[in-house]
Amino acid sequence: MQTIKCVVVGDGAVGKTCLLISYTTNKFPSEYVPTVFDNYAVTVMIGKEPYTLGLFDTAGQEDYDRLRPLSYPQTDVFLVCFSVIAPASFENVKEKWFPEVRHHCPGVPCIIVGTQVDLRDDPTVLEKIAKQRQRPITGDAGERLARELGAVKYLECSALTQRGLKNVFDEAIIAALDPPKGSSGGRGGKRNGGCKTV
Repeated sequence: MQTIKCVVVGDGAVGKTCLLISYTTNKFPSEYVPTVFDNYAVTVMIGKEPYTLGLFDTAGQEDYDRLRPLSYPQTDVFLVCFSVIAPASFENVKEKWFPEVRHHCPGVPCIIVGTQVDLRDDPTVLEKIAKQRQRPITGDAGERLARELGAVKYLECSALTQRGLKNVFDEAIIAALDPPKGSSGGRGGKRNGGCKTV
């Protein structure tokens, strides 16, 4: 059975671990525990073929900037996450996460994922970020960023309601199996062995 390695990156507290736990267990975690490094494996059917999808969670906090890339070798696809209610995490997709992933794994396809979409219309959240003179990130802004950075695509999901959740991982598998030629400056994926460590 073929294995696809999917690594999830993004700022701390944007919902990366919740995304993975909700997808793999159908349960939403009730408390926040910052991740150092964790992985999960699920079997998925693509057509009539079974694949093992290896899901690698990473810590977004700066304390782990040197440790995190140790999980990158042989990656077939990255999910670069930000919270739609945390504009700074959106900025960091461009300023931190894409440069880091491109540096360590040129040519590996990336999907930008807007998380926590269930909170985009939450009055308490809107009031809180309005006090900081900020607004939630729109789907259009995510699409523009994906085009600008050469991501495979932009997707949104909620780990709490599971809206769009399965689609994120379906698209990750598709990107890993058939990465577009223009993505990330070359072809990654299984044909060329994914991310290499030099």
